[in-house]
Amino acid sequence: MTGDTVIAVAAIGAGVGLLSGIFGKGGSAVATPLLAAVGIPAVAAVASPLPATIATTMAAATAYWRDGQIDRRVVGITVAIGIPATIAGAVTTRWVDANILVLITDLILAALGLLVLVEGRQTPVGDDRPAPAPLGPTAMIALTVGFASGLLANSGGALLAPLYLTVLHLPIKRTFASSLTAATALAVPATAVHTLLGHIDWAVVAVFAAASVPLAAVGARLALRTSSIRLEKAYGVTLIGLGTSFAVARLA
Repeated sequence: MTGDTVIAVAAIGAGVGLLSGIFGKGGSAVATPLLAAVGIPAVAAVASPLPATIATTMAAATAYWRDGQIDRRVVGITVAIGIPATIAGAVTTRWVDANILVLITDLILAALGLLVLVEGRQTPVGDDRPAPAPLGPTAMIALTVGFASGLLANSGGALLAPLYLTVLHLPIKRTFASSLTAATALAVPATAVHTLLGHIDWAVVAVFAAASVPLAAVGARLALRTSSIRLEKAYGVTLIGLGTSFAVARLA
């Protein structure tokens, strides 16, 4: 990489890391189009953010873990079902053109963002023990997002967080905490498969991770200090903005 490219990748990593910590997502889905825009080859732009998200999501999840926000049942089901689904999705990249799937993912993000804003649902203040999430919907989320994360070379947080929120109705901070924790686990097998397929540029990984990890921890601490209502509204607007802008860029 040239010096300018290194600076650009570091800036992207810092921005994605901050958003990851605030909104409970690994950041691969956001990083890919930005890396491609600064000259990283398409395959590397898709796969290289993935191993960096392991450290990024772990750093952010730690802050939520200390605050007692993680739903262990939801994470356990997601990891148990999601890991084999992720491996299957990653292997499938040999035969599937993922461009249309990426576009669909962007549109889904925008739709989920709108749903978040329309529902406006919040757990009552002081209710830190919500009812256990239903097994069936949790398993379906794990299967679907796991396969998609392997296929699209991302850690799954971009879809896990809004689905935890809108389908399982977890409180917003518990949603982000659980999404980050599960995404950390799902990124490991996908990274292994894409490494074997030769899709990852480790120089990009190093620069991206060095910038994203510390900012992810900052973002998580910022989210924990923000009111749930404001955080949920900001999350909905962000999902709509990211999903719409990426979809328009892909169609242009």
